[in-house]
Amino acid sequence: MDQFVSQLGIDWRLLVSQAVNFLIVLVVLRLFVYKPVLDILHERKRKIEEGLVKAEEAERRLSEVDLIKKEKIHDAETEILQLFKESDSKLKLTEEERLMEIEKKTGQAMKNAELMMEQKKTEFDKALGENARHLVRAAIEKVTALDPKQIDEALIERATREAIKAK
Repeated sequence: MDQFVSQLGIDWRLLVSQAVNFLIVLVVLRLFVYKPVLDILHERKRKIEEGLVKAEEAERRLSEVDLIKKEKIHDAETEILQLFKESDSKLKLTEEERLMEIEKKTGQAMKNAELMMEQKKTEFDKALGENARHLVRAAIEKVTALDPKQIDEALIERATREAIKAK
């Protein structure tokens, strides 16, 4: 085999020294380059995984905030509708109160007008009775040509009542 190795041109001392050099370079690279690069890669991988976890957490929180926002908007809309309904009912109540007040005032005015009409009618009837009384007295005086003091008051009263009834 020595012959074979020498025919190929391999010097075993040179081969051993190159193997030792290779092992020294391998150990130096492993200690000073490979290990720090691996540490950097592991740290980067850890940061990426941590970032992914945080991103998932942020996304979850964002969806929770969206839900809360939608609930708040819904609550606000419900509250606004409730306020509109309350104000509408208050407005209707105020309208009804005003209408009742107007009806009350109108009814009172109608009663006052009726009382005034009744009073005016009574005054008119009284004035009409007085006028009828004077007319009947004048008519009786002319018909009887008697002294006005002798005219029977009862006759005048009866004639006046009959004139009012005939009206």
